[in-house]
Amino acid sequence: MSRKLIIDGNAVYEIDEKCMLKKKLGELKEKKITSDEKRAEQSVVTGKPNRLKR
Repeated sequence: MSRKLIIDGNAVYEIDEKCMLKKKLGELKEKKITSDEKRAEQSVVTGKPNRLKR
């Protein structure tokens, strides 16, 4: 397990780097899906077909 300690004055925080990476990857995946959906909407408005990549 990779963990990081952050000391800020009297406060001590423990960061789980694997958890943070998993969260970041989930956010990026969600952002990509949202981007693909916007492209699909735009193709409906413009009438041009748009291929979705997954």
